[in-house]
Amino acid sequence: MKYMLIHCVNDEIAEQTELASDTASSLSSWLDEMSRRGVLLHGDRLRPARDAVTVRVRRGDLLIADGPFAETKEQVAGYDVIECADLDEAIDVASSHPTARMGTIEIRPFLGGG
Repeated sequence: MKYMLIHCVNDEIAEQTELASDTASSLSSWLDEMSRRGVLLHGDRLRPARDAVTVRVRRGDLLIADGPFAETKEQVAGYDVIECADLDEAIDVASSHPTARMGTIEIRPFLGGG
């Protein structure tokens, strides 16, 4: 089953820790291990929420706003698409990701199993 791991962190924390060599090393190790296990299909980091643009269409009118739609401390910082046997394995994969130690990871299955 395919799952998306949605990484949410406080932008300020992410910017402070992104240069830390231990975080980079942990991430590199995680990527290597998940690739070796064959569960990592794709993933990437996203630019900070301040660089986001929100687009909505209401009653035919295009509404564009800077930044994310929701005002929260944690914002989506990146994602990974994984393929696991079940939710238990997906939880194991997510819990070993460095983001789990400084933010949260939402695990969401693809509709129809992917």
